[in-house]
Amino acid sequence: MEINFKMIVLLVSILFTGLTAGLCFTWSNAVTPGLGRLDDLGFLKAFQAMNRAIINPSFLIVFMGPSLLLFINAFVFKNSSQFTFTSYLVAAILFFTGVGLVTIFKNVPLNEILDKTVLETASNVELTELRKTFEQPWNRWHMIRTVCSFTAFALLVIGMLFNK
Repeated sequence: MEINFKMIVLLVSILFTGLTAGLCFTWSNAVTPGLGRLDDLGFLKAFQAMNRAIINPSFLIVFMGPSLLLFINAFVFKNSSQFTFTSYLVAAILFFTGVGLVTIFKNVPLNEILDKTVLETASNVELTELRKTFEQPWNRWHMIRTVCSFTAFALLVIGMLFNK
């Protein structure tokens, strides 16, 4: 198999989408359940610290990169089999909407509410209310990101396997 631009785009698409799916899966299956066992202040402080730490160049490239990269991948494979092209296009749409848009319009606004709160000066009632406002909606939207990133990853792999 000759390595060319199309293959590089496909391989990077699979890699970044797989890394994002793995991150989302791990977060859903280990991080949020573990944090959920903490008291309100511990939960909110830990989540606030992780939200601040995760915003870095490598995360942003890998997590948000597929939102554009997968459409490029679909475009460069537009003359492949209909099945492969459709798999890649659906993966792109699914990732863009279910990861990119959900992140921007659902998870990030919740993160910003949490980030703006000075937790150390909040009362126990305020901490409880903030957690109620944050935790359940954040986890629900994150589960959508997890399912969409995994499905997009699977569609990329399936499309590659059936590429003629």
